[in-house]
Amino acid sequence: MKLDNKGLLVVISGPSGVGKGTVRQALFDRTGHDLAYSVSMTSRPKRVGEQEGVDYFFVTKEEFEQRIAEGKFLEYTSFVDNYYGTPLDKVNEQLEAGKEVVLEIEVNGATQVREKMKNAILIFIAPPTMDTLKERLHRRGTESEEIIQARCLKASKEVNLASQYDYIVVNDTVKNAADKIMAIIRSEHAKTNRCLDEYNKIIKEK
Repeated sequence: MKLDNKGLLVVISGPSGVGKGTVRQALFDRTGHDLAYSVSMTSRPKRVGEQEGVDYFFVTKEEFEQRIAEGKFLEYTSFVDNYYGTPLDKVNEQLEAGKEVVLEIEVNGATQVREKMKNAILIFIAPPTMDTLKERLHRRGTESEEIIQARCLKASKEVNLASQYDYIVVNDTVKNAADKIMAIIRSEHAKTNRCLDEYNKIIKEK
């Protein structure tokens, strides 16, 4: 029996190349869950094959900046003169519907989430070793050695921020990491501060 019926905001974060996207996909490939992926908003042009509301919510740069001014993002960032962010209203709608809303974001975005959503569950996806992370970046085969070295340098700084998260999950294998995250979600729903009110209602009804 689930005492806490409101959804959880689950933030999956960690260094580039650690496998955040792969772990997130493994979670959603499972059956019998209430997970909902939070679609980001961007000011960049839509690419061929991309769908509105599936890949991103596409808006103009002016519209995005207006939303920033109105405080309508849970978190946002800019990259190559384009904005990317998580619409706050979309997240709240899914949470109220009882969905476990999953965000897959960079380390700096997790700090912004914590400021606006105190009850968010921050999970740091860590590599088994820094050498493993470097090997995974090389296996991608999409970036130059210079960029890989820069990513590794950035990652070495980001792993020191793990203490700001609620949980650390080592991505030794994708299955193990996904299993641990699902266990964290179940455990969080059983926390006293989340379910005590509902529990007291049930007891009084008896």
